[in-house]
Amino acid sequence: MRTVIQRVSEASVTIEQQVKSSIQAGLLILLGIGEEDTEEDAKWLVNKVIGLRIFDDEQGIMNRSIMDINGEILVVSQFTLMASYKKGNRPSWIHAACHEVSIPLYNYFCKALSEALGKPVGTGEFGADMKVRLLNDGPVTICMDTKNKE
Repeated sequence: MRTVIQRVSEASVTIEQQVKSSIQAGLLILLGIGEEDTEEDAKWLVNKVIGLRIFDDEQGIMNRSIMDINGEILVVSQFTLMASYKKGNRPSWIHAACHEVSIPLYNYFCKALSEALGKPVGTGEFGADMKVRLLNDGPVTICMDTKNKE
């Protein structure tokens, strides 16, 4: 799984001019699922996201987690994160998981993240044409790949 995690003041996802989900202060997570990803990858990623200390404390030091600030999370599926760009100028998505694998794994990740957070997690709609709006706070943007855990 590949992610782009952004600390946001607010974020939303709109589908066909209707806001599907919106959050205030928290994290916007763009999530790409690869053909070899598993529930173990999702569990590892949930633990990393929940414990990631990228929110400011009273001294302005990034020392607080999403749990510490009682923040919100919005997760948007993004298969383009799995792009292979080594050959030519047209990206290939041959390493992105098929729908039969990626949809259940996306749902599993969102459910596990919601349980760990203790509240619902906002989502997009898998496979839809989505408009994602965000106000990046910082800016703070972190990329994670479950294939590079060390």
